[in-house]
Amino acid sequence: MGLLKHIRKESLSNKEINRKQLEKLKALLYEKLGYKGMLEISSKSEDIARSELQISLRSILNTSGASLDPSHADILIQALIDEILGLGPLESLLNDEQVTEIMVNGMRSMFYEKGGKLHQIEQVFVSEEQIRVLIDRIISPLGRRLDEQSPIVNARLKSGYRVNAVIPPLSIDGPCLTIRKFSDRISSLDELVDLGSIPKWYAMLLSFAVRDRQNIAVVGGTGSGKTTLLNALSCEIPKTERIITIEDSVELKFKSHPHVVRLEKRDASIEGLGEVSIRDLVINALRMRPDRIVVGECRGAEAIDMLQAMNTGHDGSLTTLHAGSPDEAIMRLILMSRFGIDLPTDVIEEQIASALDLIVMQARLGDGKRLVTELCRVSRGEDGGVKLENLVDFNSSTRTYALSHPDELMQKVNAIECLSKDEVSTWYKLLP
Repeated sequence: MGLLKHIRKESLSNKEINRKQLEKLKALLYEKLGYKGMLEISSKSEDIARSELQISLRSILNTSGASLDPSHADILIQALIDEILGLGPLESLLNDEQVTEIMVNGMRSMFYEKGGKLHQIEQVFVSEEQIRVLIDRIISPLGRRLDEQSPIVNARLKSGYRVNAVIPPLSIDGPCLTIRKFSDRISSLDELVDLGSIPKWYAMLLSFAVRDRQNIAVVGGTGSGKTTLLNALSCEIPKTERIITIEDSVELKFKSHPHVVRLEKRDASIEGLGEVSIRDLVINALRMRPDRIVVGECRGAEAIDMLQAMNTGHDGSLTTLHAGSPDEAIMRLILMSRFGIDLPTDVIEEQIASALDLIVMQARLGDGKRLVTELCRVSRGEDGGVKLENLVDFNSSTRTYALSHPDELMQKVNAIECLSKDEVSTWYKLLP
């Protein structure tokens, strides 16, 4: 027990775990339980394993003569249990619902995103090997491997969180790990309204558009909230319709829709076999009798297949695009479509103009706030090509909205009688 005699001389911060203390406590735990005992505990359910480890660690601290403050002892015990059973320093961040992204940049630094802003954490890893062990613990249950032959891994945890890991020689400053979390709390437009991300009248307008089977692209930058908005829009699809979702990593969640088929792309194996791309899945989805196709993100050749699906009877399809404006979104669609099929630009523009109905912009502002901003109508130009017309304008300085052509919009939506008179009346009353 002499290993812990120095604890009373060392301070333990609530923000930092003293690594020497942790290693001493771990050594005593293995001395008490042995490797066989540790293996037996680790094989039990997490709740039981945590309970048994906590009892053993408290016993060690009580008999060691260490005069630790109770709160400091709790921090030390929790940190060691997290390291043995969980993901060590990342465990508390993963359990924090307000944290949306975690970034480990080798030994140099570690950041997390909370409330749309980045926060730095003091160095928590003592070696690159510790980071590698952590990454292996994350990806090994998924049947994935990270080594010099496969130095990049993209994977999805059972929780739905998306993981990316890169190691040397590709990552110059050591192993890098990025975990993007997706909240289960937001799955409807009403919840976005409650968060202040979109006005009620705007949310109703988007709901009308989905029910009217408009083909919609959600456009914005990285981390702007595109997937969250796409999920909310998808939940406006009537429950009588069959939805096929296609994603790079499954993120969309449907709490109550009864008829959803979720498809996820598959990367090639280490031998280079078995890859199933987003494009393969889009093509296959057309054979699955979909009423709606929802593509998590168009980022390559699958864009042309998505456009063709929208043009061949699958109205009301939804997707997202990385772009900073509606004009950039059209340019990206043209470029990505040309990856899939060698057609002149004007022909692809015709495809876009006839397939896509609306572009809705999602933005993360300087203070970290995520808002739904512009809404743009897509149509054919008088001289051909794509015509863009703003229906909802957003002023980022005053954070105010302005709506154009409300009567025309209501006439179009009412043409298929998908709205009640009460809904239309309520919508007009809410307009700015």
